[in-house]
Amino acid sequence: MKPTLRLLALLCGALFAAGPSAAADAAADTAADRFDVAVTVDDLPVHGPLPRGLTRAGIARSYIETLKRHGVPEAYGFVNGKGLREHPDSSEVLVRWRQAGYPLGNHTFSHLGLSQAPSLQAWLDDAAANEALLGERMGEDDWHWLRYPFLDAGGKGERHDQALARLKAQGYRVADVALGFDDWAYTDAYARCLDKGDEAAIARMKEGYLARIDAQIARNKALSERLYGRVVPQVLLTHLGAWSAATLPTVLDRLDAAGARYVTLAQAQADAAYRDDSPGAGNGALMERKAQERRTDLDGVPTVPPVGDFGQLCR
Repeated sequence: MKPTLRLLALLCGALFAAGPSAAADAAADTAADRFDVAVTVDDLPVHGPLPRGLTRAGIARSYIETLKRHGVPEAYGFVNGKGLREHPDSSEVLVRWRQAGYPLGNHTFSHLGLSQAPSLQAWLDDAAANEALLGERMGEDDWHWLRYPFLDAGGKGERHDQALARLKAQGYRVADVALGFDDWAYTDAYARCLDKGDEAAIARMKEGYLARIDAQIARNKALSERLYGRVVPQVLLTHLGAWSAATLPTVLDRLDAAGARYVTLAQAQADAAYRDDSPGAGNGALMERKAQERRTDLDGVPTVPPVGDFGQLCR
């Protein structure tokens, strides 16, 4: 085993030795509890700082191995070309992703939120700047899926509507999101704590993260039942960083125990829930948007503990 892979394997084992919770085990006892999950991964090839002793390619390799072990048939990797330009050595990440049989999609060149762009045209130009790279890496395979950075679809109104119309005219589909655990929020602190060897701090991060995973799965199931009368297919958002690679085995273990059945992005978004109004209408995750739009009564729907403030952790 190569050093980088050995280190990642040790980190995964040390961080997440505990198996799925008893509550999650019970959740998958019947076929009725099964639900579809499409896995998507943002910020290829570079997400967050790189801890000492790791490589971007090693993180990607660990990620892919975990996905394959869990029988994930497809994981769309959403690319920011700026990361490749600033870190040319990260090109192996995209090579490995494609060699694994997984597709790539557009996350804009510079990870620019639609509301943050100086103009609609500036945002469209930023998305278009990614297309040559995607065409080269995907060959004859279709890459016309776009994930809004920050899940910022321009809110409601003219900018959102015009952007969506332009994207559709160019053959794009919007990769929506239903489920996520805010893995991005742990990335910087994890790199600092790993560099310092602060195992106690990492253990505290782990404890909070595991609680959030279980709570978010429970919330999404309950919220989906409230909105649609069933558990709709979930599009899972993750990120290709060191924390996410180390925690992905337990994320998928907990999803497995809760009843997850892995499908492609197109299969998940073929569900009527994703055709309710226009995909990406408004900002944020699908069901949270819909609950807000419909002013849904959330009494009894589980809440999720906050991420916490890691700004000074391991400084």
